Order: sequence, then structure tokens, then C-alpha cells
Amino acid sequence: MTINRQILLVSRPKGEPTLENFHLAAPELPELGEGQVLVRNFYLSLDPYMRGRMNDTKSYAPPQPLDTVMIGATAGEVIESRHPDWQPGDAVTAMFGWQEYGISDGSNLRRIDVARVPMSAYLGAAGMPGVTAWYGLKRIIAPKAGETVAVSAASGAVGSVVGQLAKRAGCRVVGIAGGEHKCAYVVETLGFDACIDYKAGHLDEALRDAAPDGIDGYFENVGGAVLDAVLMHLNAHSRIALCGMIAGYNGDPIALKHPALLLTNRVRLEGFIVTEHMDVWPQALTELADAIAAGELRYRETMAQGIENAPAAFLGLLRGENFGKQIVRLV
Repeated sequence: MTINRQILLVSRPKGEPTLENFHLAAPELPELGEGQVLVRNFYLSLDPYMRGRMNDTKSYAPPQPLDTVMIGATAGEVIESRHPDWQPGDAVTAMFGWQEYGISDGSNLRRIDVARVPMSAYLGAAGMPGVTAWYGLKRIIAPKAGETVAVSAASGAVGSVVGQLAKRAGCRVVGIAGGEHKCAYVVETLGFDACIDYKAGHLDEALRDAAPDGIDGYFENVGGAVLDAVLMHLNAHSRIALCGMIAGYNGDPIALKHPALLLTNRVRLEGFIVTEHMDVWPQALTELADAIAAGELRYRETMAQGIENAPAAFLGLLRGENFGKQIVRLV
């Protein structure tokens, strides 16, 4: 029998998560049933939304049940099939979670073309993070050429795509990231017009210099002090796509200092969950994959090795230690 190593959530975090919240299990895989497909997961995606699922609180999705495999997207290859539509060698993505193998009836598998786009990119720029960026920018911010768009966590899996798409739309793009190295990458490699290192302080002054004509669209991934600073520079009738507020994921307060500016500037602020907009996924995924294949959309990955290192890599992601998309290689 084949052993399927997997990471279980075994306790709820109190504040910042720790390694003790997770457990490495190694059950045997059952025999494949009629109509089922066995997939060997090559890559596992780690994403900030997983932190919210660890809490037993009311949210847009049910909490992760204890003593079960942590939720997560995977990319891999069919290695055995008793399903007529799937053959060994087919490359697929699915939501198998933090484990080395997955068994499916085929309904949750999506076929991917690894001849055009690297497999791991289907968990990042050509996957859910990319669609998140695409939807928030195009459907909520809806930028016009000549406008200024700002994005927090600009070097991350979502923010990096937001900025590149905004540049393609003819906008001035200002990124906000943590550290000189990340900011240099955002400007020199991704092509943003400017990037502000929030760790250096003086956010208000830096935003004034980087966006002298104010900000028309803002893609929010962080919240907290970063959002407070951006609010001071929004133009009238600006739009905010509220994707995440990682500053408050561990229960820290993230109260706004100047909420009246939302009214004063008649700001449109819309929170969104990209899985509630599945109708746009085919168009977005096609555009993103085409851009990557053409070398017009760049991305960066931080790669951990082995399922046993997924918890530590996830905790590092929450602390901002990753650069670009955080992935775990499972083979």
C-alpha cells in the first residue's frame, strides 16, 4: 500500500498560529474504486485565506474542521484512473489540500496545459491568485488609462498581477511592499512606476511623492496603517477592491483613523471573494495563461520542499517572509 503523508489541523490558534496547531499524518491510500482517479500532487499552494479558516468564527466560509487535512489547492498528475475521462499522465489542479495524493470522482479536477505554462504557475498567476487580481482590478476598480492605481502587498502572488494588469490598462501604478529588495523587484522587474517600502515609515509623505495626482483605484490586501495612509490620498469617486486585511488575521484591531474620508471622497469600497464569481474564471484564466506564455506577465515563487515543511512555510507566509507566491514542492 502507498503511504499518503498529509498535514492535519489539530487545534485552533490563539493569536498567531504555531507549529503545534498542525500534525503530520501518514495513512495508507485505499484502493481506487470504479469511476475514481488517483492524483499525485506535485505542488501545494499556501495562501493567506487559510489563516481565517483556522478560526472557529463566522465568516464567508465554514471553518476548517479539526483533525482533517488542511484546505488548499494542488497541482499534479493522474497516476491511476478508473474513470473514462481521465488518463495517467493528465496534468490537473484540484483542491486536495495539504497532502501528497488525492482521490477524486473527476468532478473537481481541472485539466491544465503544462506545455505552455509551468505547472506551479497554475497555483499562482494562472490560478486563483491571478483570477483574484483580475476580478478586483477589472470588475471593481475598472481603471481608465491615465489613472493612478495603488496596490498593497505588491510583490505577492495577487498584488504583482494587479499591478502588471493595471500597467497594461495604461495606468500609473504604485506598489506598497515590505523591504527595499521587494520594492526594487516591483519596479525593475514587474514594471510598476513606483514602490513604497512601508517598513521605512513616512507612508503619507511617500504616497504624496509617488502619487502626486492622488489615487483613483486601490487594491487592498493588508489593511491597518497601510489602508489609513492610502485613504488620505484617494481622489473623489475612487474605487477600492477589498481583497484581504492580513494585518488583522491574528485578531489584532484594525480600526480606521479617518473613515469619514470614504464619504468625503464618495469612495466605492467593495469586498469580494473570488470563488463567488466563477462565471469570470474561464475568461480570466485564459487571459492570464496567454500572457504568461507570451512572456508578458511575470511572477515569482518561494518554494518550500516536502509536505512536512508546509506548516513552517505557511507561518512564514503570514509573517511576510516569502517573496512572491508561496508554494510547497511535494515531489
